[in-house]
Formats: sequence, structure tokens, C-alpha cells
Amino acid sequence: MQTFVIRPIDGDDLDAVVAIEAATYEQPWSAAVWADELSQDTRTYLVADVNGDVVGYAGIMVVGEDAHVTTVVSSGIVPRLGTRLMLELVREAIEAGAEHLTLEVRTSNTRAQELYRRFGLAPVGVRKHYYRGEDALIMWAHDITGREYQERITSIEEEVR
Repeated sequence: MQTFVIRPIDGDDLDAVVAIEAATYEQPWSAAVWADELSQDTRTYLVADVNGDVVGYAGIMVVGEDAHVTTVVSSGIVPRLGTRLMLELVREAIEAGAEHLTLEVRTSNTRAQELYRRFGLAPVGVRKHYYRGEDALIMWAHDITGREYQERITSIEEEVR
């Protein structure tokens, strides 16, 4: 039986995260970049762990009222892992005092865009050439502590139970 948990990243997870990163992205973050990210007070990184194996991760940077999703990576081993990771990031953002949620996503990554739209993020612009050879769609969700947004999150939580 698989035991699944989302927990804060720790130093023992770094090799697995770097390996997943390299397998996922054309321009992966190096171990040095990850170490720098993990040392920042404004960042929170989580891993999805199945029986001690890292199968996904996500991160958020909170500055003032804005929470910026820095990464969400799911191996697909755990059903709806991306959704579960996003739920945890939203919780982290709210606990840190954020009122708004933002991110950039490849214009070609329609699957991720669908996930983010479920979380109330809407396109507000484009960052030209943000990724090597590709633009990024900028997405925002506002008032993430408000009643309407909280109802959205509760609905998503009920779906993944």
C-alpha cells in the first residue's frame, strides 16, 4: 500500500528534486539554485512523498500581499497530485498573509493552465520570451482570503478527498 504525504522539503530531498527537475524542464534549476531558493525566508517548498520517494514538488514565494507560485511538478504517480500541491500552496500563501496569487506558465502548457484556472487564476498578460523560445502567460487570482475564493478551495478539496 502506498503512503502519500505532502511535506516541507528537506536537505535529503534535494537530489530527487534536482533529478525530477532535470527530467521535466529544458532549463532545469541546478542544485546550487535549489540551495539558494531553500535558503530564502520568503520561499516555501513542499515535496510529495510516496513511501519515502519524492514524486513531485511545488513552491511559493510570498512578498507582502502577493504569493508567487514558483513551481509545481507532478510525476503523475499520485492522482490529482498537481491539484493537491496547489491546495497546499494556497494554504501556505494565506498563512503567510498573502491576498493575491500569481504565476507564469508556458503558453503551450494548456494542461497546467486548466489547473490554475480551477484555482481562480486568470490570464492578465504575456511575458515575451520568458522561457527559452516561448512566451509565458501571466495569471493572477485576487482576494484569496475572501469568502468566494474560500468556497472555491473547499469545493476543490472535496473533489480530491
